[in-house]
Amino acid sequence: MADVSTLPDAHDGEPLTDSLPADLVADVDRIIDADTDRLVETFKDIHRNPELGFAEVRTARIIELALQNLGFDITTGIGTTGVAAIYRNGDGPVVMYRADMDALAVQEETGVEYASEKRVTREDGTEVPVAHVCGHDAHVTWMLGMAHALIELKNRWSGTLVLIGQPAEEPITGAKAMVDDGLYNFIPRPDVFIGMHTAPAPVGVVVSSPGPRLAGTDQLDILFHGVGGHGSMPQKAKDPVLMAAMAIVEFQTIVSRMIDPQQTAVLTVGAVHAGSDNNVIPTQALLKANLRWYDPAVREIMLSAVESVADGIARTYGMPEDKLPEITLKGGSSPLVNDLELSERMARTLAAVLGDQQIVTDMPRATGSEDVQLLKGPYPEMPFNYLLVGIANHETFAAAQAQGEPFPFAPHNPNYLVDLSAIPFGAKVAAYSMLGLLNRS
Repeated sequence: MADVSTLPDAHDGEPLTDSLPADLVADVDRIIDADTDRLVETFKDIHRNPELGFAEVRTARIIELALQNLGFDITTGIGTTGVAAIYRNGDGPVVMYRADMDALAVQEETGVEYASEKRVTREDGTEVPVAHVCGHDAHVTWMLGMAHALIELKNRWSGTLVLIGQPAEEPITGAKAMVDDGLYNFIPRPDVFIGMHTAPAPVGVVVSSPGPRLAGTDQLDILFHGVGGHGSMPQKAKDPVLMAAMAIVEFQTIVSRMIDPQQTAVLTVGAVHAGSDNNVIPTQALLKANLRWYDPAVREIMLSAVESVADGIARTYGMPEDKLPEITLKGGSSPLVNDLELSERMARTLAAVLGDQQIVTDMPRATGSEDVQLLKGPYPEMPFNYLLVGIANHETFAAAQAQGEPFPFAPHNPNYLVDLSAIPFGAKVAAYSMLGLLNRS
């Protein structure tokens, strides 16, 4: 990852070498610079008011009103809270852009004055904190800033914009929900599709790297049944907490002993729910687990092994066949793969604007996951590219590197913080990217 201390001024009036004329870039910069105060306040507002997946009613309404005021045709409620917006501006390609809207059940610890203090009660009755610690608040704001700039410049391009406000990226269910709810009954088939995500790199860095980028994933619940009893007489019970604990440990041997070490495979148990009292053995214990993979064969090994391990432990502790663990697949996604030609084309466009040193094209693939690519729905061959945009304060980033850390924080960390300078920068990157794909006059 490049170490960036300042953004170069590439807008000196000379023709840019790849896609965007210098005067068009200057117009984008002028419009977004003038819009920065509004965009920053929009970002802070969304950040203060985060919403979990499929509950993004307020955020969806912000998108709806902003794009409606710009003249977009809007459809809401797709896949519960999804938004699709269309702007037709003459002949040209149909370019789709996605911003995900949901936050996470994490207690924010950034200490900023606009930090989230929100708590919500989930369907299971548990109360959880909610915070934008993955940058989806920035994603929404970038899309709105880009849309405003493109409408201001509509005499400089032609084609059709399709902007998507997607729910529930975090549980990896929102994109599929929108497609299943008839997304393509409301929008034209895109010719090209792009997405953007925050990254804990310095503001000014953009990653456009071809090929496999993010791992496939599965979210699964493993429910262990047992026989409840008094904590003082465990011999008269069948303890599901113990079964779950044994499973957590045994699951780690799946990756270490059943998967080729040269393959990508991750199995994480992110939550354990069992019991309520110190002296009561409960009747059930629930594990919430997560798989990451690139090779579908690796996925099948892990899924099969999770079932075998869980069943074997339950049998060892005396559970009958009709009370073996129940495994529920809740959501999942295939690996995210960037189109080679599109990724290289967008990298050239952005490098011509921002400077070669700001653009990373050879980032190693990661074990994080996304569901944005599932929005392709019935058109799996649709060219798609996914950009990562640096959002970390330069001083914070430099301090982390001085301490031997590659990044100052990671997504889903309570301290994940989008520097406010990244708000106009990300909107500009989105606008440059879209203009590079549309017909220009």
